[in-house]
Amino acid sequence: MSGLGGLNKSFSDSIVIGVCQSQLFDIRTPDQLKNALNHVLNLVKKARTSYPNMDMIVFPEYCIHGLSMSVEESIMCTLEGPEVSAFKASCKTSKIWGCFSIMEKNPLGLPWNTGLVINPEGEIVNYYRKMHPWVPVEPWYPGNRGIPVFNGPGGIKMAHIICHDGQFPEMAHECAYKGAEVMLRTAGYTSPIKTSWEITNRTNAFCNLMWTASVALAGSDGTFNSMGEAMFVNPEGDIVRQSSSNSPDEIFACEIRKGDAADRRRNWGVENNLYQFGHRGYPAVIGGAQDCPYTYMTDLVAGKYKQAGEEEVKVTDGTGCGIEKPTAKYVTN
Repeated sequence: MSGLGGLNKSFSDSIVIGVCQSQLFDIRTPDQLKNALNHVLNLVKKARTSYPNMDMIVFPEYCIHGLSMSVEESIMCTLEGPEVSAFKASCKTSKIWGCFSIMEKNPLGLPWNTGLVINPEGEIVNYYRKMHPWVPVEPWYPGNRGIPVFNGPGGIKMAHIICHDGQFPEMAHECAYKGAEVMLRTAGYTSPIKTSWEITNRTNAFCNLMWTASVALAGSDGTFNSMGEAMFVNPEGDIVRQSSSNSPDEIFACEIRKGDAADRRRNWGVENNLYQFGHRGYPAVIGGAQDCPYTYMTDLVAGKYKQAGEEEVKVTDGTGCGIEKPTAKYVTN
């Protein structure tokens, strides 16, 4: 089911989500940031015009900041700043939900890589900070707000993760565990990640009986080439819609029905893995085993995570990528 690529709605309780492979820019100055912002705002209008039934348009990570990894304060954003205000006004004018990316000023140290979801009334309904920056390349402070789940268009429960987050199965599991039927994944990835991108988008969907809607930047900034790779995967791990190129600013859309994931979680026996993870072997013991037999989980909770052979890991900071050795300590929100 895709509603003919999002052009139609087949059911009264379905929504149409669009993902835009927006152009990769090289952003280092306030004027470049403003130009990139205006480009994205025009793409919101394009989405509304091209897909009258579209409920939500999703833009990639770095949609206005590019891949320069600059931490220059003059191009960092705040929730009260002009960039977020422009996103709010755009969603309100076009009467559409929007998912956007900013690099956010951080009084604790280096900036956060932040994702925002804004409703058609121009209100922020989801505020997420990237939990797993793409180390050692990215300088961003690790997210300290957890993974929120929010009610998206049509009341469908959603979550948003960013790029490298999706390489950790625990991230998708957390989204689904908290009730998300759709997980948005936005990225700035380049072509070497294409294979693992598909693998993780599909396994994140199947292992959690959840839709994944994923998109990366596209095109070149003269140095880097982003991959595009828009992709919608259903809860059975099937790719329903997929980009055939990395054409910049191309929009792909898909129809998703409310309850499509929740019904599977409610009714499935075989491979209902989200439930079965916490109820192991329930035919043999009442309610299934509900202990935590995973050493890495108990160690992480105890603050003593240490993998086998950890002392032999060679890259443990960003100095090899030109990032100064950190002096800040991690602080939760």
